[in-house]
Amino acid sequence: MFKGSMPALVTPFRNGALDLETLKKLVEWHIGEGTHGFVPVGTTGESPTLTHEEHETVIETVVKATAGRVPVIAGAGSNNTVEAIRFVEHAARVGADAALVVTPYYNKPTQRGLIAHYTALHDCADIPIFIYNIPGRSVIDMTPETMGELAKLPRIVGVKDATGDMARVCDTRITCGTDFIQMCAEDAVAHGFNAVGGVGCISVTANVAPKLLSQMQEACLAGDYATALEIQTKLMPLHKAIFTEPGLVGVKYAMSRLGLCSDEVRLPLVGLADETKALVDAGLEHAALL
Repeated sequence: MFKGSMPALVTPFRNGALDLETLKKLVEWHIGEGTHGFVPVGTTGESPTLTHEEHETVIETVVKATAGRVPVIAGAGSNNTVEAIRFVEHAARVGADAALVVTPYYNKPTQRGLIAHYTALHDCADIPIFIYNIPGRSVIDMTPETMGELAKLPRIVGVKDATGDMARVCDTRITCGTDFIQMCAEDAVAHGFNAVGGVGCISVTANVAPKLLSQMQEACLAGDYATALEIQTKLMPLHKAIFTEPGLVGVKYAMSRLGLCSDEVRLPLVGLADETKALVDAGLEHAALL
C-alpha cells in the first residue's frame, strides 16, 4: 500500500486562510497524474504555522477528497507527546491510512526517550505509524538500533528517511527487517535510495511534477533504473532550485507558475527572492513543465 511517489502536500492559503477548495482540486489533479498517495500536514504542509484545528481540518479534507483511492499518511508529529497523541488519534478517527510522526525537535530526547515517545503513540490508536527521521530539523538522529527496537511493535511500519545517507538504508534493513517500509524524504537522492532498499519517496517536487515522479518511482519498482535515472536527470535542476530556499516556498512558487495554487506562505517564511524565482523557472523549463 505504501510505496511510490507520495507528495508531501502543500497547504494552499488565500488571504491568510485555508483554501480548501484548491486543496480538493489538487487531490483530484494528483490522482489523475498518477500520484500513489498523499502526506498532508508535514513540514511542506506548513504544520508549524497551522493551528490544531486547521491541522485537523486539512487532514480530514484530504481523506474525504481521496475517498480511499490512494493511501493517506497523515502528518501527526509534535515534540509534545500529548499533542502528538491528539493528532494520531484524530488521524485514526477520520480514516487516514497511517500517521507520520517526526522525531521530537528542540527538546532533544535521548534514544530511550524516543522509544518511550513512539511507544506511547503506537499504543494510543489502531493506525500504522511511520517514523520521520530528519536530523537536520529535529537535531536528534534516531539510530538504526533504536528504530529496530521500535520496529518490533506491530504498528510501527516504516520510516521517512531524511538523512541522505545511502548506507543508512542498508543498516535499517538489517535492524528492522526487509518488510520495514523505507520511504526517501530527499528528492535529489530518491533514485539511489530505492536502489539500496527503498520503495518510494515522500516528495516535495511531486507537488509540481507528479506525473514525472510517479513514472520514476514506477520504473524503480520495476527494476528499470536506467529509465528512472533519465527522469531524475530531467528533474534535478528543479529539485535543487526548489530547495535553494525552504522547499515549501520554492514548490509553492513553482505551483503558482503552473496555475495550481497561490504562492502564499505564512510568516516567518516569506516569498522567494527574485534570483531564486529565476532558478525555479529554469528548473521548470528544463523539466519541460513550463
